[in-house]
Amino acid sequence: MADQHGKQCRILIIENNDEIRTALAAELKNLGHMVFAASDRGEALAREDLDQFDLIISDLLDQEVSTQANAVRSFKVGVTSSQMRRTVAELHDIIEKTLWFKLQRIDVAEKITHVRVREKIDLELPSDLSLMNVVLEYLLDRVARLGLIKIEQSNLFVALEEAFVNAVKHGNRNDPTKLLRVTAELSAHEATFTVEDEGDGFDVSEIPDPRDPGNLFKSNGRGVLLIYNIMDEVEYSQGGTRLKMVKRPETPAS
Repeated sequence: MADQHGKQCRILIIENNDEIRTALAAELKNLGHMVFAASDRGEALAREDLDQFDLIISDLLDQEVSTQANAVRSFKVGVTSSQMRRTVAELHDIIEKTLWFKLQRIDVAEKITHVRVREKIDLELPSDLSLMNVVLEYLLDRVARLGLIKIEQSNLFVALEEAFVNAVKHGNRNDPTKLLRVTAELSAHEATFTVEDEGDGFDVSEIPDPRDPGNLFKSNGRGVLLIYNIMDEVEYSQGGTRLKMVKRPETPAS
């Protein structure tokens, strides 16, 4: 059984570690989906049938970087079908299983041996709030394991939750055929998050100031204010459809 609707998804896994590639493919095949695996990124992305996949999962160490000190670990999950995007119900279990597998089988085994190693996580998802918790929990776990920020004291979850909800509800109007792009770039010095929607955008300066007594009972603007108060840097661009947020440790890394 592929999913609760009985539909089979086509998934492409790009991973240069043989053991990890095989194990993840087995996990997703157990969900009933058609899984293809490749070890070479360039070769995989040159496939003529690339647009026929519903999801591409890539987890590769950048081979172009020669030194471990400057290495960038990249992880991407992307919806690829341009003709018909799968329903969230069809993709939810795949995304959840993939993030769970990465936490349990890959990230747990990784030893952060050099603080200058950088990590990039790129997620391209349908606009649906049911995906929010598993995505945010994964991102916060990666931040915590890198020793960047004390998660419990930072209110980072609150800021990311507000950004996610705003992009889905107000940006993409809860339309699952519109994509939500969430990127995290993590280093020993800061965590940078971008959340981008496919909506019409907005002018952040026109949001009513929730601190104004006249707006006391209005909900508009409270999420944006929280984000500004929690994060160290906040920048809206591309007409309000792209939000960049930066969070730094209270004590800079040495």
